[in-house]
Amino acid sequence: MSVKAMSPKETAQKVINKEELFILDVRNTDAFEEWKIDGNSFEYLNIPYFDLLDGVEEIVEKLPSDKDILVVCAKEGSSVMVAEMLSDAGIDASYLEGGMKAWSEHLEPLKVGDLTGGGELYQFVRLGKGCLSYMVISDGEAAIIDATRMADIFIDFAEAKNAIITNIFDTHLHADHISGGRRIAEETNAAYWLPPKDAEDVTFDYAALEDGNKVAIGNSTIDINALYSPGHTIGSTSFVIDEKYLLSGDILFVDSIGRPDLAGKAQDWVSDLRESLYKRYKNLSMDLIVLPAHFMIIDELNEDGTVGDKLGTLYAKNHGLNISDEGEFRKLVSENLPPQPNAYKEIRETNMGKLTPDEEKQREMEIGPNRCAVR
Repeated sequence: MSVKAMSPKETAQKVINKEELFILDVRNTDAFEEWKIDGNSFEYLNIPYFDLLDGVEEIVEKLPSDKDILVVCAKEGSSVMVAEMLSDAGIDASYLEGGMKAWSEHLEPLKVGDLTGGGELYQFVRLGKGCLSYMVISDGEAAIIDATRMADIFIDFAEAKNAIITNIFDTHLHADHISGGRRIAEETNAAYWLPPKDAEDVTFDYAALEDGNKVAIGNSTIDINALYSPGHTIGSTSFVIDEKYLLSGDILFVDSIGRPDLAGKAQDWVSDLRESLYKRYKNLSMDLIVLPAHFMIIDELNEDGTVGDKLGTLYAKNHGLNISDEGEFRKLVSENLPPQPNAYKEIRETNMGKLTPDEEKQREMEIGPNRCAVR
């Protein structure tokens, strides 16, 4: 008997709309505990697939009769078989199309707001990884900030908006995911901007992104102002867009602050991190909407699914911005670091152009949650 597939996009809508969903995750327990589909109104049951080979009779009573059931596995195959066994037992269940591999790669484009002169700002939410990318569109031109490796999604979105991609920016050299910036630039002939202090070892040409750079998008008054803000990396650069939005990269998140150790220089960079957060950002308008490059937990999503809040609100609520003693701050940053991202060294070298892994290897390198923040 055929069973229904639930696409990553349909699943994403359930996350964003806070709909109820019962997830039967048939991956191994360690994989489930490290990384799952997070939803505010989701319930979970983790039973490894191999424990169900003799049938699903023992778990039938654990499944709800009044909620949608989604069976999840790594790549789809096992979840299809379990969903079919549930169907044979009289239980209606769907399987996640493409499995967690597809969930990791899904991007949900959401409009953040309008800009001066008719422009628009979009946030691309990668729910399965916690990555956030951005696109500014104005007068038929588009700029992308912190693109993920799923380049076609950005290219197709700009095309659908009748916009030509002219500029691509990375706020820093990423270590938790592979950037799509260079590939998009190659396919669109756009300028690819990188902070030079992060790009000393890259193997390709780039435009140097430095403090004070202003890049106009379209013929409107929209511009992207670069603000040097080291700490997560030595080259980390933020952007103030249209005097309304602060794209903070991995320096500042809604509920946490950036970690300074992904290049092995935590003790050197913690002072830069504090300088950026406690001085550089303090000089900015507290009305700016902070839009980070990552989110850590599903609770950081706003009602419309976007991630962001006013800078003034973050200074009031974010613990990482309210530690007056520098020694205590240094201790927080150095002693509350999550595990390093999977394959972060290889990801950095890929973003430098030193490694060229194939598509399947890139997927494997990125699997799992992002770990860019201090806990």
